[in-house]
Amino acid sequence: MHIDWSAFTPWSALAGGALIGLAAAAMALLLGRVAGISGILGGLLRPAPGESRWRLAFLIGLLLAPWLARWAGEMPALKIEASSGLLIVAGLLVGVGTRYGAGCTSGHGVCGLSRLSGRSLVATLVFMAAGFVTVALMRHGGVL
Repeated sequence: MHIDWSAFTPWSALAGGALIGLAAAAMALLLGRVAGISGILGGLLRPAPGESRWRLAFLIGLLLAPWLARWAGEMPALKIEASSGLLIVAGLLVGVGTRYGAGCTSGHGVCGLSRLSGRSLVATLVFMAAGFVTVALMRHGGVL
């Protein structure tokens, strides 16, 4: 295994984690909502009255964040080693998984764990285990 120490960015990671925590806390305290991206997006696709503005603002913020982060420092090089078809299938599988899992990694892993939710703990452990197995198979099992 090779670790690229020049790509190790603890300060930007700390700042990003703090901003995610601040956003999740603000959503919970100010709106009484969980900052789960799949739920926010799903609620925008079938909006209830008065729900569209904050959901749209949150998603626009997610899309603008990488461009704003470039002002804070140099961004790491992006290298995607998968085909477009594989990325589309992976995205669809993630979408199906969030429906069956009643939420996504941000909803369960950030917000659910901070509320000491047992269901979120199980979901996060399953997310992580599936990620570990996928990486092991992709890198060492000759899959895809």
